[in-house]
Amino acid sequence: MDFNLLIEKASKQYKNELPFVIFSMPESESATILLQKDNHFYTDVKLTNNGFVFAPFEYKETVFYIPENDSEIFHCQYLKEDIDLNPVNVSKDIKERNLYIKLLDKTIENIKKRRAQKIVISRYKDFVLENFSVEKLIRQLFSVYSNAFKYVWYHPETGLWCGATPETLVQVENDSFKTMALAGTQPFTNKEPIFWGPKELDEQQLVTDAITTSLQKVTSVLKVSNPHTHRAGSLLHLRTDITGILKRGKATLTTITAAVHPTPAVCGSPRKFAKDFIIENEGYDREFYTGFLGPIMDNGASASLMVNLRCMKIVGNNARLFVGGGITLGSQPNEEWQETQNKLQTMLQVLKPML
Repeated sequence: MDFNLLIEKASKQYKNELPFVIFSMPESESATILLQKDNHFYTDVKLTNNGFVFAPFEYKETVFYIPENDSEIFHCQYLKEDIDLNPVNVSKDIKERNLYIKLLDKTIENIKKRRAQKIVISRYKDFVLENFSVEKLIRQLFSVYSNAFKYVWYHPETGLWCGATPETLVQVENDSFKTMALAGTQPFTNKEPIFWGPKELDEQQLVTDAITTSLQKVTSVLKVSNPHTHRAGSLLHLRTDITGILKRGKATLTTITAAVHPTPAVCGSPRKFAKDFIIENEGYDREFYTGFLGPIMDNGASASLMVNLRCMKIVGNNARLFVGGGITLGSQPNEEWQETQNKLQTMLQVLKPML
């Protein structure tokens, strides 16, 4: 099947209000689509059903999924088009900025009182679309961010979501696993060398330590790389790769997912305090933003689960974009606000022809 026909099938599925997901792995030029045959809302607890799972930030052992055995599945090479990657001008909303700065001040105050080392604070921004089409959305998304996991998910119960995320939650292949610690953000430029300040380096180490500590109970071998710079579209991040071997008979995809989600990169540390603070203070429901998603194969023995970052939800002609940042003792509210403005560009470049 060629990519144009695959897009046509996705569009037909969307118009008929039938679930589908189209996705591509990082560094891959191949796209996969699952077209569910009915509009049933499938859920799973054990993460052992073959298909594509979609889980919210407030994951409570239940995920939504499109099952392989109730879907048509197609694979093809996707086509890249030349698209405009110049930044999109975002109107300045002083009230919106002031509210976010106020929340950041409150967050930093809690960190100063040693209630947490890090809390990830987020916000959303809505954009009105003109002439929206799911075909155009797919073409735009799959023309950018080759090193990201790209997806478009639709179910009438969840709405239409899409994203290009740089962060792996966990990859499992039998007893082997891979994950990463991703923290610190700066805009990409052609300037060398790239400099990371103490705030970003400390945050990255905090995230790495928290993930490795949570994995010790379910792993027999754990290896941690040195931090390195990772480019994700127009942004740069600090990344540490973590690999290892799962404890045979004791670690399942469910246990390792519960151990690492939500990561300190999207929630904070300690996890319970940070998560409670987020739910009580952000003032909106993250839904699937900072949840996880991805394909499960071989009844859970093989999986690639990604953190749902750089994403948006589209309802009718409205696109809701989600952005956030890790707040630590060294955070400066004005800089954190600007970081979220920069992060909006990832999805705005996808939406550009429809704004």
